[in-house]
Amino acid sequence: MNVRKPLHRILAATLFVPLLAVAAPPPAAQKPAPAPALKPVQRPSRQYTMEQFMGTTEVSGPAFASDEKRILFSSNATGIYNVASVPVAGGKPTALTNSKTDSVRLVGAFPRDNRFLFERDQGGNEQTHVYVRTPDGKERDLTPLKKGVAHFFGFSRDESAFYIVTNERDEGAMDLYRHDAKTYARTLLFQNDKGLALSGIAPDESFVVMEEALTTSDGNVWRYDVATKTLKNLTPHQGTASYSVADIDPVSGELYLLTDDGSEFTRLVRPAKEAGKWEDVEKANWDIVASTFSRTGAWRVTTLNVDAGTEVRLHDVKAGTQLSLPQLPEGAVSEVVFSRGEKKLAFLHEGDRASPNLYVYDLTTKKATRLTDTMGKALDPEDLVESQVVRFKSFDGLEIPNLLFKPHQATPEQKAPALVWVHGGPGGQTRKGYINFIQYLVNRGYVVLGINNRGSTGYGKSFHKADDQKHGKEPLRDVVEARKYLASLPYVDGSHVGIIGGSYGGYMVLAALTFHPDSFEAGVDAFGISNWLRTLKGMPPEWGAFRQAMFQEVGDPEKQETMLKEISPLFHAERIKKPLLVIQGANDPRVPQAESDEIVAAVKKNGVPVEYLLLPDEGHGFKKKKNEVEVNERAQKFFDRYLKPAPTATPTP
Repeated sequence: MNVRKPLHRILAATLFVPLLAVAAPPPAAQKPAPAPALKPVQRPSRQYTMEQFMGTTEVSGPAFASDEKRILFSSNATGIYNVASVPVAGGKPTALTNSKTDSVRLVGAFPRDNRFLFERDQGGNEQTHVYVRTPDGKERDLTPLKKGVAHFFGFSRDESAFYIVTNERDEGAMDLYRHDAKTYARTLLFQNDKGLALSGIAPDESFVVMEEALTTSDGNVWRYDVATKTLKNLTPHQGTASYSVADIDPVSGELYLLTDDGSEFTRLVRPAKEAGKWEDVEKANWDIVASTFSRTGAWRVTTLNVDAGTEVRLHDVKAGTQLSLPQLPEGAVSEVVFSRGEKKLAFLHEGDRASPNLYVYDLTTKKATRLTDTMGKALDPEDLVESQVVRFKSFDGLEIPNLLFKPHQATPEQKAPALVWVHGGPGGQTRKGYINFIQYLVNRGYVVLGINNRGSTGYGKSFHKADDQKHGKEPLRDVVEARKYLASLPYVDGSHVGIIGGSYGGYMVLAALTFHPDSFEAGVDAFGISNWLRTLKGMPPEWGAFRQAMFQEVGDPEKQETMLKEISPLFHAERIKKPLLVIQGANDPRVPQAESDEIVAAVKKNGVPVEYLLLPDEGHGFKKKKNEVEVNERAQKFFDRYLKPAPTATPTP
């Protein structure tokens, strides 16, 4: 399975997406018992400290070891991400790396021995290098670039090599290199002169497939023939339609794509008998977001985005049947990975009140085993809250989907302050699953509405396109309408509603306080855009053709300067009159520090309360627990100051 998530899709999904979730300490040594099913409860909730919430560990990126007796994964149990392993039969996880400064992310385990590959940057600057770690604990940088980024791109079909992409030749293009699995010697497999997003390699290395983003809703898939050195657009089409690579059949080399051409939702297709045509393989009334094969193509697993939740389908390819996955507590399955022998699969499972845990599922015995126990020991899940999917009609009648988190203690008699939580993007989504920070805010008595304003993904092509060239206008008005919706709820104190968001969501915070200055009582902006001209011009060069797609989505800084100034809060900061907290990582390569420095300075001139938290060792998002504690507590105390009125003293008779 040589298709890696293409770089532009990783970046598009996180271009301005917040990383505000929190985490913490090591799992228990004993084999955990199966997690109980969670049922909604209505009772007063115990209040927890941020440190108690930080007793939760984050895990991600599972990969089977070569002997299939262990699973490797990334974990921030030590306070920062490192690589760990755990036996598939259950037991205590073992730390394999011990970085104390920069996050270490597992990206691949060698299929024939106990080496593994990981990526690491410097202080969140996203200039990642690819490293190999040998069983004796030695680490080697396989991409010692003086400047530029490198990413692992998968192992070859015959397991004799692996692939890495770098922009060392041209900062605006990611080239593809083949590395010998024994000597690490490399050869250039594809020189990416068009700056397209690499997305897959044929099992026999005869072709490479790439994605071209025309806009964030429109794109093509290209094929490069290695022998003839020719490029061909496989998906010429009329109108707006997205095409992206799902996977390549590891046996036949047949290409599987995801597309919404001719439909509202993304479906899975493959080449039809008629040349240049595609036939449907799998579709639904929601977006199919991924579909990948096991090593020999015996299995295919599909992931769907269903109303901000996740549905996973497991297919027996030879039998042409769909299999049932194990019965688990309510929640979402993600990051499904097959073992090399195809008899086991690993995955993460989480719910709104249950942090992600690593599971292994035996396809022969039909038994699922939970391998980690990530929830903070001090937390009782019954004190946390389950989100509810709710919808309201915006100013023009468009229905806006949301996730609503209601504190147990909020009642019509005891009304609670509320927050509108704006996701990152453009084109992100507030999704069901465990978010420490949201649960912390709700536990502290805030109603939280995670809005999926127009332009969000997951609700069809038309909804996704509805914010193009309209940022700071219609989608922002959706956010303002969200405040009105909250105020209509009987248990919400409609006079005390704030707004919070990170990255693009941070821009929405600044825009709401600027262009609708009476809509919210206070706002928290984490690394949000205040000046679109600067941010769009400064997008990292390795994003290649995706830069043009962002110009089509938001605006071209060379051709639409007036419009971009019109929607940039920095040029209108004199309108801001409500309290503001700004949080920024000094090493952020996507939203530079100047975006926050300048808006803070401008708002101070208004005589408005403004606070600024600058983190010197973080980038676009906060990856160190100590920083997450500081960020989350600072935000909570800020909102307490402005959204929780002091109790009125009872007059003495």
